[in-house]
Amino acid sequence: MNLLKNKGLIYALIVLFIGLNAYFIYNDNYFFNLLPIILVIAYLGIYHTKTAFLIIAFLAPLSINLEEFTDGKIGLFLPTEPILFGLMVWIIFRELKHSIVNNSFWKHPIIYTLAFYLFWIFMSSITSSHPIVSFKFLLMKLWYIIPLIMIGFTTLNKKENVAKFLWCYAIGMTIVIIYTLIHHAGYNFREKEGHWVMSPFFKDHTSYGMSVAISLLFIIGLITYKKHNIQAQVILWTILVITLIGLYFSYTRGAWLSVVFAFVVWLLIKYRIKFKYLLTLGLSVLAVIFIFWSKIEMELERNKHEHTTTNFNERIRSVANISSDASNLERLNRWEAAWNMFLTRPVFGYGPGTYAFEYAPHQNPEKLTVISTNFGDQGNAHSEYLGPLSETGLIGMLSVIAFVSALFYSGIMLLIRLKRYFPAERGMYLLILSIVLALSTYFFHGLLNNYLDTDKAAVPIYGAAAFFIAQELKLRKRINALKLKEQTK
Repeated sequence: MNLLKNKGLIYALIVLFIGLNAYFIYNDNYFFNLLPIILVIAYLGIYHTKTAFLIIAFLAPLSINLEEFTDGKIGLFLPTEPILFGLMVWIIFRELKHSIVNNSFWKHPIIYTLAFYLFWIFMSSITSSHPIVSFKFLLMKLWYIIPLIMIGFTTLNKKENVAKFLWCYAIGMTIVIIYTLIHHAGYNFREKEGHWVMSPFFKDHTSYGMSVAISLLFIIGLITYKKHNIQAQVILWTILVITLIGLYFSYTRGAWLSVVFAFVVWLLIKYRIKFKYLLTLGLSVLAVIFIFWSKIEMELERNKHEHTTTNFNERIRSVANISSDASNLERLNRWEAAWNMFLTRPVFGYGPGTYAFEYAPHQNPEKLTVISTNFGDQGNAHSEYLGPLSETGLIGMLSVIAFVSALFYSGIMLLIRLKRYFPAERGMYLLILSIVLALSTYFFHGLLNNYLDTDKAAVPIYGAAAFFIAQELKLRKRINALKLKEQTK
């Protein structure tokens, strides 16, 4: 019997849902309300996969971590992570029956680096000091990477879908920014309250600032990639202004600096600065730092600017304060602890996701700050690179660097080839450019924090990876066809 035609069964399910929901609400548990949303998106995931992918992009900034309501006992972003898990299971079953991607997909450098990254997480999970924690970490990575990469690959092969993806993430983020600004205004935009007013959507102002910076570049891409009608222009420019205000009042130094870094990357791309010159400059700067380190350290120690202020210049200058700024000193403490963990277990590390459980004994007693703890219960390594170094060893960190390198190489080569062979397609060029710049904000911020184990960062980052793969394979075919056409003339 057709389920949709069985009215009695439908009514029974509705009554059952209302009854169960009433029970959960009576016990102060409101998460059962999300079940209809999850079921609708699960239906879309099976029958309208591309729509489900775009909805996930919209929901990522709006998702809520159960950790906020369970005293840290359950770390699960709702509704996105259950949806991604369901999509992962569905994709695996579908892939076993009939592949949704072609062979070229599996041969792409980004896929190679991600495959090795996951393989090494698996290997280091076997030797982990907390195997259950590490295998849960691996599962979480799988439910991000598999659906976002594979569905993203089939969705983001068209320019209009790429624009929709950017729109969805930007609109979701704009809702959060408006909520945060209204909440923050009730405290006169004070710096102290600025650390948590974005709750429950974001844990703190640093992760919030990271997402605002990504969204900012997405919006700029949407504004520039084509000529919009007046209504769309008004909406986009309004969103841009709101996002800039949100970025300022995030009081996140890393986010501010990441946008400046994105501007530098844009200049490098615009003026086609060759890699060998960048390498020479980088090595020269490192040599100068090494030679004059004692003098540089003395100057840094004279810096007394604090980050606990609403003054923009003061906060920016506080980045170099390594003498009294508790936030900076604690970050240095975490980095040193991560390094010490690596020295103890250099090959496999302590296991994925174990830093918070293991870093306390590796802290230098002389480097402890007023916000340090001996219980190791204050989060992560504050680095997208040192975190994997401590948890998965040297090879694990190199696998992360390989993925990041493949990501930027693919994005920049797309820009170069598109401009060389199809210069008229400026719209797609600007979309790719905005995504490359958005990635640069994240991975610069990754020097100071790490959020790739959250949907807020995973959705745009892995979505961008899928986009680059799809566009590169598509462009490769078009270039080959163009060359063949020229040869036959």
